[in-house]
Amino acid sequence: MTITNILLILLVFGIAGYIIYYSIKKKKNAEVETAINVDDKTYTLEKMTEFVKKRLDEITKINLYDIGLSEEELKRRKNKKYELKKALKGCTYGDVNDKKYVKELIFDILEKEYGVDEMNISKSIPFDIPSLLTAQDKFDILIFAYKKEFGYEALTELIKKYNLAELKYVEGEEKPSYVITEHEIEEIYEKENIVLTFADKLNVVVQRIYQHYKGFSSIDEIRDMNIDGVSGGVSGLPESFLSQVAQTENDYLNQIAEHKVPRACDSIWIMFQGKSIRLAFLSFGTEAELKRVCQNIYKYNNPGQLSDTNGYKINEMKDGSRVVVVRPSMSETWAFFVRKFDVKRATLEQIVLYPGKEAAIDLLKYLVKGARIISLTGEQGCRKDNNAYGND
Repeated sequence: MTITNILLILLVFGIAGYIIYYSIKKKKNAEVETAINVDDKTYTLEKMTEFVKKRLDEITKINLYDIGLSEEELKRRKNKKYELKKALKGCTYGDVNDKKYVKELIFDILEKEYGVDEMNISKSIPFDIPSLLTAQDKFDILIFAYKKEFGYEALTELIKKYNLAELKYVEGEEKPSYVITEHEIEEIYEKENIVLTFADKLNVVVQRIYQHYKGFSSIDEIRDMNIDGVSGGVSGLPESFLSQVAQTENDYLNQIAEHKVPRACDSIWIMFQGKSIRLAFLSFGTEAELKRVCQNIYKYNNPGQLSDTNGYKINEMKDGSRVVVVRPSMSETWAFFVRKFDVKRATLEQIVLYPGKEAAIDLLKYLVKGARIISLTGEQGCRKDNNAYGND
């Protein structure tokens, strides 16, 4: 073999070695975003959500065997990757621990990698200018503040403190109804005068990003609260109706655009102490977002596919909540019902609230002890627990 051939072989090996080294180095640094182009839209919720999705996707899909890790580091990274994939799947089932894990990771990504700080965080939500905050922004801040003190009783404490579960007249309606309006949320926000630290603001932003990424949109925090239930898409005009009048009823469509006529995607109700209360200040925004929530909220334990031929699903969530989901063409709109079962508070003293309840409770006890057949009938939300005893 000539010297020329030997040199050529060494050159080929050298080039091959350099290519392998460069490839390993590139993959090892693949998880790190080298630079973020900063402009006026960099710190909007949309841009940050896009970045978070990309980073979590990189973490869960990277091939750890190709980046030249030590055995100990490889084992640690594999455990982290597995834990994240498990949490991303579990949080869509209503697991609050998985939700907490994912939110903490998003918090770290935004603070350490994306560069969110005290100076730019208000570009996502205008915390420092209350007049620019939407009703949902104010509600999110209120729930966050109350949750720090009351935990999952936050919504209950808020409703009780300001008597929000009372019948009231709403402009344009002839009969009173159970509803919480945008005006009430704005008044409560002014009265509370909440002062947020940077960490508090970032946590509110993280929750907003999470609920549109892996959560249940506007009802994400509400679903976790200790209430009787929550539902969406169960009232309002369906998209099919809007398409039918698009060519003829321009004035009607203008009213819908101004939210004078609620759409199905604006429909959010909670069941609180037997009362169905409409949250008029919250909305899913679009039918696509309502559809996304409906397609995810019933998936625990793989109950099967919700399809046009099988237009409803009845299942439970990981915390034991019962969930019913329906879709067109079985129903006019995409809709879901989540009923929660709080065994600790499901006592007769808590259920029967009106004067004369002692006699009603004693009667029920004797009927049960006597093994009598009891029938309670009525439409949903009509307070069957009280009407049956004549205590209205």
